[in-house]
Amino acid sequence: MRLAARLCALIVAALFALTACSNSAAHRGGVLVTTNILGDLTRAVAGDAVEVTVLMQANADPHFFAISAQQAARFERASLIVYNGLGLEESVLRNVEAAEKSGVAGLSVGAAIDPIGYAAQEANGRPDPHFWTDPRRVRRAVEVIRDRIVDHVPGVDVAAVRAGADRYLTELDRLDRWMTERFATIPVERRKLVTNHHVFGYLAQRFGFEVVGAVIPGGTTLASPSPSDLSALAGTIRAAGVGAIFADASQPDRLARVLADQAGVRVQVISLYSESLTEPGGGAGTYLEMMRANTESIVRGLATP
Repeated sequence: MRLAARLCALIVAALFALTACSNSAAHRGGVLVTTNILGDLTRAVAGDAVEVTVLMQANADPHFFAISAQQAARFERASLIVYNGLGLEESVLRNVEAAEKSGVAGLSVGAAIDPIGYAAQEANGRPDPHFWTDPRRVRRAVEVIRDRIVDHVPGVDVAAVRAGADRYLTELDRLDRWMTERFATIPVERRKLVTNHHVFGYLAQRFGFEVVGAVIPGGTTLASPSPSDLSALAGTIRAAGVGAIFADASQPDRLARVLADQAGVRVQVISLYSESLTEPGGGAGTYLEMMRANTESIVRGLATP
């Protein structure tokens, strides 16, 4: 009798665990996205077919934006988590990993688009997470997001998701052609980029630019330059004949201006939208708007001496 009772208890416990897991999965829904750039891409694909929640606010820095306890609780309630990966979202990665361990599907978009490494020596070969500066890689990202939504969001309107992706892929192809035409107006010898930190490696590879250097070393805004870093970069700028330094529009450009002064030459400091979208109407309310604005700014800064 005791053995039978124990077996019965084990069976009941197993059934309860299965039911709990089933109920947990049943209560999951929608797509949770970490960064606002990926949020814009995901919403373009999903349209009205899927609820999309974006954690990162406009003008925030993805390297250390913070989330609330209420936002953290949403991770394990999502059907799919779309995140950049490759070390970008340092402050929320543990939430992503915990949700994946609990059975939530996760998509590291950066890892799925053939990432490149930072050119900077101080980055120690780490992968560059800023793939969105290359519209061709964003094209691949949209395809991956589309497929994961179809595979992991229960009851989704597959036809609507595929149609949304197709429309956006057409927009990305148009953007890529336009950027190619605009950058062609910059003489090859002037296609040299100095930025506030290493963020345009993918753009440089795609459109034939040389990344001369960055004010902040290491590929993350969490680092800080030393006086010797600034002095060395100033020398590189003088030698390369760079005429403009590009600073992120959401961050103070003081260091870029200090570097421009140290370089001993006339250097413009031009703002770019590099790691975050703005509010609607703020100049980079969507990914497409951001890339068009950046392209025009780069052309303005480099096309003429």
